[in-house]
Amino acid sequence: MRRFRYLITGLVQGVGFRPQVYRIAKALKLTGWVKNNVSGVLIEIQGNAVDLFLSELMANLPSLARIDALQSSEIPILRQEKEFEIIQTEGGIANTIIAPDTAICRDCLMELFDRQSRYHSYPFLNCTQCGPRITITRQLPYDRNQTTMSLFPLCQDCHQDYSTPGNRRYHAQPTACMQCGPKLSTSIEDISKTLKTGQIVALKGLGGYQLLCDASNEEAVLRLRKRKNREAKPLAVMLLNAVTASHYAFIEEQAQEELESPARPIVLLEKKNNNLAKAIAPGLSHLGIMLPSTPLHYLLFHALLGHPDNLQWLEQFHPFALVATSANASGNPLIINDDEAEFELSSIADLIVSYNRQIVTRMDDSVIRMIDGKAAFIRRARGYTPQRIKLAHEIPSTLALGGHLKNTFCITRGDEAFVSQHIGSLSNRKTIEFLHESLDYWTKFLNVTIECMACDWHPDFYSSHLANDLNRPLFPVQHHHAHLASVIAEQQILEPVLGLALDGYGYGENGEAWGGELLLLQDGVFQRLGHLKALPMPGGDMAAHEPWRMAVAVLSLLGETEEIEKRFSAQYQSMRVIELLRSASYPHSSSCGRLFDAASALLGICAISQFEGQAAMQLESLVTKPETIEGGWLIEEGVLSLLPMFKELINVDAASGANQFHGTLISALMDWLLDAVRVTGIRKIVLGGGCFLNRVLSEGLLNNLRQHHIQVYCPRHLPANDGGLSLGQAWIAAHLL
Repeated sequence: MRRFRYLITGLVQGVGFRPQVYRIAKALKLTGWVKNNVSGVLIEIQGNAVDLFLSELMANLPSLARIDALQSSEIPILRQEKEFEIIQTEGGIANTIIAPDTAICRDCLMELFDRQSRYHSYPFLNCTQCGPRITITRQLPYDRNQTTMSLFPLCQDCHQDYSTPGNRRYHAQPTACMQCGPKLSTSIEDISKTLKTGQIVALKGLGGYQLLCDASNEEAVLRLRKRKNREAKPLAVMLLNAVTASHYAFIEEQAQEELESPARPIVLLEKKNNNLAKAIAPGLSHLGIMLPSTPLHYLLFHALLGHPDNLQWLEQFHPFALVATSANASGNPLIINDDEAEFELSSIADLIVSYNRQIVTRMDDSVIRMIDGKAAFIRRARGYTPQRIKLAHEIPSTLALGGHLKNTFCITRGDEAFVSQHIGSLSNRKTIEFLHESLDYWTKFLNVTIECMACDWHPDFYSSHLANDLNRPLFPVQHHHAHLASVIAEQQILEPVLGLALDGYGYGENGEAWGGELLLLQDGVFQRLGHLKALPMPGGDMAAHEPWRMAVAVLSLLGETEEIEKRFSAQYQSMRVIELLRSASYPHSSSCGRLFDAASALLGICAISQFEGQAAMQLESLVTKPETIEGGWLIEEGVLSLLPMFKELINVDAASGANQFHGTLISALMDWLLDAVRVTGIRKIVLGGGCFLNRVLSEGLLNNLRQHHIQVYCPRHLPANDGGLSLGQAWIAAHLL
């Protein structure tokens, strides 16, 4: 007989890890104990079959668990020991991490609609394999008294479940039932009736309030848009299951896996003809679809569908669809406070539904789309945060504060990086307050002493000012360098690489506006090998919101004054812009995003953007088969110009122009990249920046690069847009310290 001590680190708290250890130990007739500690899970175990323990554990890990490291040592036998038990958690300073919130598991879903179960119709049931985690946890180690469930003492039955090793709720910290747990403020029936009559409901979810309405009711959707001041930005739709989703959109196998995963993200899927309100995603080819993630959502669908009796309804097609969008005024962070919800949402929602369990930290819905057969993040939050990103090696503890738009921050600890949930645009007081709240929460959670700071090069960003105020060694990082370094860090690349960064804007050298950059990256520094030809931006920042201005700039450079007058003079001050282009010193930008804007406006698709990226998204939506315009670009001394392409786009229809723009851009970028490969001898290329969320562009480049046997890397764990900047900033700063 032998005895071992194991220290296991990783995602091992709040995922049913200790109960699983207990069950395996009992099955093998082993004695000892298991407990959470500040580093993870500590086990002491002995018995004749102890050599089988680890292999059994590894083969039967809880579905949400992840082991990052295991330390093992043999220790003296305790001959008087008779049992194996779960013992009280150690106090001290935590050095572990909590699990993300996850969707209701299959077992809990069956109980929810089992009339014999005491959990029948209870909106907040959960177990060790599902339910709230980070959004209810105040601090680590993860125990009930450290969560907002501490206000709900367990009833006798729940305590029995919690204390019985063979039970699925053994040490499930958020467990509760109708007798002892949180209560809903409004009945499911009343919520259902409100929605069926075309009204809007604000419903408190796991990570914050969301707004719901009937997705087939055009008037209801338009009313929601008007009240929320969200004129055209696409809305997401919640459907009961993947079978139903397949009637509304085309779903690849990998996309269905993401849709049904415990994270339950919003997945962008290509639309089919359907009876949903046209105002949900106007002018776009894709629809954001999510499945229910909580018992409350499933109970609501059950009521909306007339309370079907058997469980088969959960797998069957049902046409009812809900618009589900974040409950907040446009530009403000998600609302989590009940009093704030009553104050802020009473002018938007006809019914506000809350419950009496506090949300500790807000968590937006995550959004992904499928690119190259894999999930690509557009927004990373609920279901994924706070999962760590493993780095190639340990680096100094760094706090990077990200950018101004789609802000996230990153904290590193050893060889791990933790990127916050989506914070948002740091352009208003409430989002800035959310940033500070989250920084306080995460630094307490991760227990690190920050050795250096990182921020964007832009001196006027709020995040840059904050970084300057925090009194640590500070390393401002160029925007596009950070985009590419984020991929380098998450993909654990240590060799020199070429990088192509394509986005809307980033602060460049001497304050220039960059956005189409070809870089060589090595050891935390970059060399600018080339860039897209810089174009004037009539009106400066206004050009990013009014794509017609970029079309006028391009046509002016081509000498096409008559085309400007014909296309834009009736509605816009285009002729005045031409005069100013000749006389004034407008800022210039090498932005790829502005090329999309120019093409979209030139082709008559989108002249004024009502939300960020609208012109580019509508342009992509028209693509059927990319086509290359021969001679559509020029490369001179590393500068890529696509003006010849625009000359050809003047006389084509919108659909043909969308195909030609995308095909020519892909071919031009390939030509440019292959030149850089020949000159440098480097055959590894990193892609980053928000333009790579365009599926046509990304897949076109990836396929072409692979055909040339070039190794290419894309963001996988973080968004390609500014939501991934903070990791790249941290990686660079740590290497410059």
